[in-house]
Amino acid sequence: MTARVDAERDLALQGRYAGAVTRLGAYLVDATAVTLLFAAGSATVQFVVRDVLGIDFDLADVAGLAAVAAVIWTFVYFAVPLAASGRTLGSAVWGLRVVRADGRDLDAAHAVLRTVAMPLSFLVFGLGLLLILVHPAQRALHDLIADTAVVYAWDARAARLRFMSRDA
Repeated sequence: MTARVDAERDLALQGRYAGAVTRLGAYLVDATAVTLLFAAGSATVQFVVRDVLGIDFDLADVAGLAAVAAVIWTFVYFAVPLAASGRTLGSAVWGLRVVRADGRDLDAAHAVLRTVAMPLSFLVFGLGLLLILVHPAQRALHDLIADTAVVYAWDARAARLRFMSRDA
């Protein structure tokens, strides 16, 4: 019985604005992925420079370079998949998709603007994120700046097939 309720809910939520808890879950997946992938990439670069090229190098000794690399990596992690599919890893895991406010697919310009504006939502104790709780379309500050919205969007056909398989 639970599978039927979930499938019906899945189909009913398609295209609706995503709530704060779901968006937070997606962000936590993304923050974890950004951190782990950056750490792995940094370790790989250090290994290649130190052990393969034989140059004495420790990324911790060049904190400014590490910070710039982290900012660039974070930008690429968010902007590229958003521009390509409207999803990051976290939003895909949680069944979310970023679209333009009018419902059209996200383009590269809006994806880049949203990514650049995202840190503004975290300033002043995250007040830009609190807009998700009060805005009718549950949009954060960076969504308003980039004219985007986050909606539930998973494979509706798969949800429908799950529902149909439970009826038999």
